[in-house]
Amino acid sequence: MSALERLRPSVAVISARGGSKRFPRKNIAPFFGVPIIVHTIRAALEARCFERVVVSTDDEEIATIARENRAEIDVRPEHLATDAAGVVDVCLDLLRRERGLGRSYRTFCALYPTAPLRNAADIVATMSLLDPGQCDFAMAVTEYDLPPYRALRENADGTLEPMWPEWAFVKSQQAPILRVNNASTYAATVDAFERMKTFTGPGCRGHFMPRARSTDIDYPEDLDEARAKASRLGWREIAG
Repeated sequence: MSALERLRPSVAVISARGGSKRFPRKNIAPFFGVPIIVHTIRAALEARCFERVVVSTDDEEIATIARENRAEIDVRPEHLATDAAGVVDVCLDLLRRERGLGRSYRTFCALYPTAPLRNAADIVATMSLLDPGQCDFAMAVTEYDLPPYRALRENADGTLEPMWPEWAFVKSQQAPILRVNNASTYAATVDAFERMKTFTGPGCRGHFMPRARSTDIDYPEDLDEARAKASRLGWREIAG
C-alpha cells in the first residue's frame, strides 16, 4: 500500500466565497483562458489523491463553473459567507456535515482557488508529508523575498528600529533557513485538525515551492504579477 493510499479516504476542499472587497469576483477572474478557480480544480483532480473534490461556495456563478469542471458543490451556510468567516471555519463545518451524511475522511486538503500556479505535483507532495500520528499537518511554503529578520518597526513618532535587534545585522549565511506559508495548499489529518482547529498544528511539515510558482492573489495587481510569472514559466492561453 502506498503512502497516499494509507491517507484515504480523503477530500479536497476549495473555499470560494462570492464576495471579496479588495478584489471583487477574484475567484473567477480570467486567467489564461479560464476562470482562475478552474486551475485549482483541475490540479486537484489530476492529483488523484481524493475521493471527492468539493468547492464550498455561496455563489451560484462559482458553483456553475465548478460543476462544469467536474467539482462537487457544497453550499455553505449563510453564517460562513461573510468576511469574518475563515477557511478553517469553513472546513470544520463541511467536515462535520459530511460526517452527518455518512461520509467520514481520514485526511483532507484545503486548496486556495487563487493560487493557479500550484500544480497537481505540489498537491501530491504536500499530502505525502502526512503520516497520521507522526505528522498530522503539512503545507506548501516558499522563501521570503527579503530576509524577515531585517524587519524595521515604525514607532508612533515615525522613527524606525529593528524588530529583532539580535538578528538585524547577522550575515545571511549565519541566519537560519526561514520559510513562509505561500497561501495555496494545506493538508491535515481530520482528527488532528478538528482537535487543534488550525492548519499549523504540532509537527507541521512544509513542501517547498519556488517563488516563481508561489502566488497569493488578493488584489488586482497580484493577478498581473501571477500572469507574468506564468508567462515566464511558459504558460499559454488554454481552451476552457
